[in-house]
Amino acid sequence: MSLSLTILGCHSATPRTFAHPTAQYLEINNRAFLIDCGEGTQVQLRKYKIKFSMINHVFISHLHGDHFFGLIGLISTFGLLNRQNDLHIYGPKGLKEIIVLQLNLSKSWVQFNIVFHELESSESQLIFEDEKVEVFTIPLEHRIYTNGFFFKEKTGERKLNMEAIKEYPEIDICDYQNIKNGKDFTKNNGEIIPNKELTLDPHKPLSYAFCSDTAYKPSIVSIIKNVDLLYHEATFLNDKKDLTQTTKHSTAEEAAKIAKKANVGQLIIGHYSSRYNDQKLFKEEAEAVFSKVILAQEGKIIKIDSKMPEELVIDYQNFS
Repeated sequence: MSLSLTILGCHSATPRTFAHPTAQYLEINNRAFLIDCGEGTQVQLRKYKIKFSMINHVFISHLHGDHFFGLIGLISTFGLLNRQNDLHIYGPKGLKEIIVLQLNLSKSWVQFNIVFHELESSESQLIFEDEKVEVFTIPLEHRIYTNGFFFKEKTGERKLNMEAIKEYPEIDICDYQNIKNGKDFTKNNGEIIPNKELTLDPHKPLSYAFCSDTAYKPSIVSIIKNVDLLYHEATFLNDKKDLTQTTKHSTAEEAAKIAKKANVGQLIIGHYSSRYNDQKLFKEEAEAVFSKVILAQEGKIIKIDSKMPEELVIDYQNFS
C-alpha cells in the first residue's frame, strides 16, 4: 500500500507568477483524486506531468475562488480532449449551479457525464467508497460552508504465511483466497487450523486528511485521530493572530496544535498569506509545538509506503 501527494498550489488568495492557489493531486491505493482546483490548476497538472485521464473524482472544499476557479477551465479542457469517462465532483451545494450555468451560457457542451455530489451537512459523512478507499468529510469553520476531506485505505487482505501453509499438504492453491479473506482451514479429518496460524497481518492502511481554510477547530481531532499525513492551512503567523477571528483562518502554531492533539504522523502546512516573504518562519513556529512539519511548496511530492504493519516510510521531494 502506498500514498503519494503532489502539491499543485499552496498559497492564499490571488495567483501570482511564483505562487499558485490551492490544489493537490492524491494517489492512494491505486486511486487518484484531485483536491481543490484553484485558478491555473490544469497548467500545474501539465507542468508536473499528471495525466488528465487519471482524474475521475474532484473534491472541492468551499466556494471561494482560490479553491475552485480552475474547475470550469479543467472541465472545458476535458471536453476538448474528447473525454468519455464520468467525472464525479464533490463540493458544497451551489457548485452544480455555478458550473452548469457557465457551460450553458458559453455553449461549452461536453460529451461526458458530470456527476455532482453536493454537500450541505454539518456532520462528518462518508461521501465516497469503493473496495479500496473511503472518503469522509471534515466539517471546518470558515466564512462560508467548508469541508476538509479524510482519505482512508480499507484494510487489505491478510498475507499468506507460506512457511506455515507448507506444514499442511491438504491446503491447495484453490484454498488461498479463502485464507486471505480470514477463513480458517478445515482438514479432511475435521481438524480446524485457525487462520492466524496460516496468515500474517496485512500492511497498515494509510490515511490522509486535507484541512482547507478554517479557524482553529479542535473538534476535528476526533475525525483525524492518528492520520498518517495531515495538511492543515496556516495562513498567518502569531503576529497576525488577531486576523484569524475575522478571516476564519489559522496560524502555523494552531495547525501544529491540531497535529499534536490528533497524534498525526506528519504535518504539512500551507495557504500562506502574501504578507510574508519568508516561509521558513511558518515552519519554525509550527515546530515549536509539533516536530514533524513539512512546508507545502508547488511541485513537492510527499510519499508514504507501508512496509510492515507498524512501520511507515515517509519521504518527500521537489519535482524536477
